[in-house]
This record gives sequence, C-alpha cells and structure tokens, in this order.
Amino acid sequence: MGNGILGRKIGMTGLYDTYGNRVSVTVIEAGPCVVTAKRTVEKDKYGALQLGFLEKKEKGLSKPMEGHFKKAGVAPTKFLREIRVEPGEIEKYQVGQTINAADIFKVGDKIDVTGISRGKGFAGVVKKYHFKGNSMTRGTHEYRRHPGSIGMREWPGKVLKNKRLPGHMGDVQVTIQNIPIFRIDNKRNLLFIKGAVPGSPGKLLMVKSTVKVKKAKSKKV
Repeated sequence: MGNGILGRKIGMTGLYDTYGNRVSVTVIEAGPCVVTAKRTVEKDKYGALQLGFLEKKEKGLSKPMEGHFKKAGVAPTKFLREIRVEPGEIEKYQVGQTINAADIFKVGDKIDVTGISRGKGFAGVVKKYHFKGNSMTRGTHEYRRHPGSIGMREWPGKVLKNKRLPGHMGDVQVTIQNIPIFRIDNKRNLLFIKGAVPGSPGKLLMVKSTVKVKKAKSKKV
C-alpha cells in the first residue's frame, strides 16, 4: 500500500507498556480516506494519490469541486491532499478506493507527522527567539525586553532582511519526524503515537512512513 494517510488530532492521553511504564501518547484519527484522483508520470510528470478525508455536505461546494467529486464517483470530503507514491505502485490503486490506517501502518513503525502549529499571536523577541533582553537594573525601564539596536550606518542605511524582530508566532507548518507507533485501534482507525504532534485537537494532520536514508560508506584513505 501507500506510505501516507490523512487524519486529525484527537488529543493526548497516557497508556502503559508491557513493563508498567506510563507513556504519553497522541491519539490520531487516521482515515478512512478515499482516493479521489491519481497523478501519473505520463500525464502529470509525478506519481501521487489525491486523498479525501471527512465527508461533508454538497451544500456550499463550488461548481468545479462538485464536478470533481462526481467524476470520481465519491462523496464530497472536507479535506483534499496529495500523497506521493512511487511510479510503479500507482497502478495498484483505483479512484474511489478506501484506505485505512491498518492497511499502511503497524505497531512499532516510525512515522512523520505534518500539521499546522498552534497560533500564539503577536510575540516579542524574548518569547519568540529566546533573546536574553536588557539588564534588569535601575534605569532600564521599558527596554528590558527590546531586541536592541537594529540600525545601520549611512550605507546601506536600512534594516537587513531576515532580522529577528517581534511578529506573529506559530501557525506554521511543522513536521515531527521518526515517531514510533505505540498502539493501533483498527475498528476506530486510531493511531496512538509516542509524544506530541503539532496543532490543536481537531486539526488536519498528514501521517507518512519515515523514509529510511542509507548512509554512504566512507572510503578509507
């Protein structure tokens, strides 16, 4: 089967392993997903599956999306994302096919989880970048949490790009890699994975198998 699936974060809880140790896990509702389209090398220059997750009502769909789902012969879904598939495996799938988490993963597998981190609003440099800040002695006043001097001389006479300054924090795409699967509930399509993942409960997640990279053998000189 493929190497990825769509899901949503349910929350965190604690489970016990065979030795009686409590393990913090994140619960993910992974699938079921339906194949809504296929991307082939011959037509699209790459191989991928377009997966739909969580059914929704037809009301509110745009005409193009309504036609897209009717062409695939599947019910409308809330989320659509593409999962890359090896060109040789794309023929194993059919449009309208349902994919479950148990078809791809098993207990002990390492996975990568991608999601949108929680938004934390406007933040200063101390909170956002862990700046030390100014001294806490008398006379500092409101400059204790300021970034410090950011100006330039006559040339170039501007603030350089990528300067770490106050701004919006969070609400960006984050990928947590190499997380082991602790337990799988096949009946409810639930994955229990060790540790935390980005996003708040209910948010969309993309779960993929971790790709093992072979280390190149170093030549002896």
